[in-house]
Amino acid sequence: MTLKELLAKKKKAIVAGWMDSVIETYPEETAQFLRKKSDRMLNPVGAAIETETERLFDLILEGIDPEKATKFLDNIIRIRAIQDFRPAQALAFVFALKHVVRQVLGSDLAKGGHADELWDLDKEIDRLALISFEIYMAVREQIYQLKAKEVHSNAFMLLRRSGLLVEQEGASADEGESD
Repeated sequence: MTLKELLAKKKKAIVAGWMDSVIETYPEETAQFLRKKSDRMLNPVGAAIETETERLFDLILEGIDPEKATKFLDNIIRIRAIQDFRPAQALAFVFALKHVVRQVLGSDLAKGGHADELWDLDKEIDRLALISFEIYMAVREQIYQLKAKEVHSNAFMLLRRSGLLVEQEGASADEGESD
């Protein structure tokens, strides 16, 4: 049996283990809440983690399409970047899949014959990690730009209100607030 066939056969256990590895990165109280299998409206983060880990695993089985991988990863990584996870914390779950696969397939892998396939799987997971890092950095950059714009706008308004800012004739009122 090929590694892909083993992965497909044990998909449910692997995805469940992978999802747990994502949830374990949250504080205990949050993790308990995220584990609840409630609907998207009551638990959108938990639902996103559940849905996207399964989609990503299916993508690994099919062969990674970077465009699809970006879409699926974005739904998890964006949340983690906004929640102020450090880069290593935000991306660790991607690498955790390697451990989960080895844990679930332990006895099957011990029989041997899957070294090359396992190496290829590890490379695919590493590709997902690189895509994740790009997403994380793009989201953090957006956040920093928004914060910088807010600080600039607040400083401008403070100067205007204090009378320390003198507007030139012919200048629009919004000119100081432009990008």
